[in-house]
Amino acid sequence: MSDIIKSTYLVDAAADPVVVRVEGRACFQNSRCLRDFFTEMTRRGKSRFVLDLGRCSSMDSTFLGVLAGAALELRNLAPAGTLAVRQAGPRNLELLQNLGLHRLLTVEPGELQSGECSALDCQPEQDAMENTRLALEAHKNLVAADETNRERFQDVLVFLQKRVEQG
Repeated sequence: MSDIIKSTYLVDAAADPVVVRVEGRACFQNSRCLRDFFTEMTRRGKSRFVLDLGRCSSMDSTFLGVLAGAALELRNLAPAGTLAVRQAGPRNLELLQNLGLHRLLTVEPGELQSGECSALDCQPEQDAMENTRLALEAHKNLVAADETNRERFQDVLVFLQKRVEQG
């Protein structure tokens, strides 16, 4: 539970592009609020986002699938939106590239300057079925982003799909 408390998304929703700073672990336990934030911002007409990973200690596949889903949704807007990543660091950049996400989002050099950021209220989802649905959706997004991910996540997809079907 301490990792959830230490993990924070700091956002500047008024900026253009909208700024999201990831501090700590980006994982299934705190990905729902980020997905919901992207959804709400695009509903409000925002279509340009930049993600600062300079203080992101790790990313799991559910978080990466949420990013893939957001990038795919932004591409479908008219005009198309963008999702850029800054300060990815070697390990996080390797994860983005290995899953093919570097083709969906822009990896930019340099630090990010932004105005006042506030923390997203990320309470961990207590409902196990909601966590399972989020993880399934995220892993399907990874396959949609790059078909080679199907083989990589096939067992996870089958397991999650069975859990959802069993209710």
